[in-house]
Amino acid sequence: MTMPPHSMTTNIMTTAPATATTTAAVATTTNTTLITNTTVIALETPVGRTGCGTQQICGSEPSDCDPSSSSSSCFFVSAKQTDGQNFEFSISGESSGYIAATVSADTTVGGNDTTYICANNNGKVKFFSALLNNDKLTVTELPVNSVQGRVDGNLIQCTFVATLDLTTTRAAATSASLSLSTGTFDSTSGSLGTPDTKFRSGVVDLSNSTATISNELTTTNATTTATPAVTGHATTFQQSLVQVLLISMGVFTMALM
Repeated sequence: MTMPPHSMTTNIMTTAPATATTTAAVATTTNTTLITNTTVIALETPVGRTGCGTQQICGSEPSDCDPSSSSSSCFFVSAKQTDGQNFEFSISGESSGYIAATVSADTTVGGNDTTYICANNNGKVKFFSALLNNDKLTVTELPVNSVQGRVDGNLIQCTFVATLDLTTTRAAATSASLSLSTGTFDSTSGSLGTPDTKFRSGVVDLSNSTATISNELTTTNATTTATPAVTGHATTFQQSLVQVLLISMGVFTMALM
């Protein structure tokens, strides 16, 4: 008997290369907008200069004054990038009304610029966010949270985290000038007075914690030119000259007679 060849069907299983699913966190550079919560909790640690020039960008008037010291008046503002366009701010200053930090895309403060206000509301901090336009503050809800504040006499100090939106006016989303101002606050009506600027920086990259900023208001005032005073020698010379002219005119008149 001739047996037909045995046909074997071999099922070869082709296993696709396993796709490894990595759960490693991807570095985030997202500009997550904060959820607004302006409830103020007590600021336990006074605002100070710790980390200035290394962890946060700082500006003050007078220069290098320490807001944690009560020995002298000090207006202080600092900013530290936390994530993308989210920044942690600290402000300190003396006022019976409010202190406010304004973030502007240029050095002209008051062109619908974002402003964060800490007011003395009967010994406690009340927080506002607003837009500053032509010296007028219009209270507006902005993405801010983690607000802490304290009032000690006329000293007001606040810290908070805010999302900045500077992309519509500048290519660098973190470049801006900082200013600090004071004003009156009516705790009954909630009205905010016209801001009086105490500190204003030039435009700087707020994400660069090593950047140095100074008060341009002080620099501007220092450039005023004093009018030279008239010395006593100049006055004496003028009197002598007048006497010589009078004598000369008298001699000339007698010669004509």
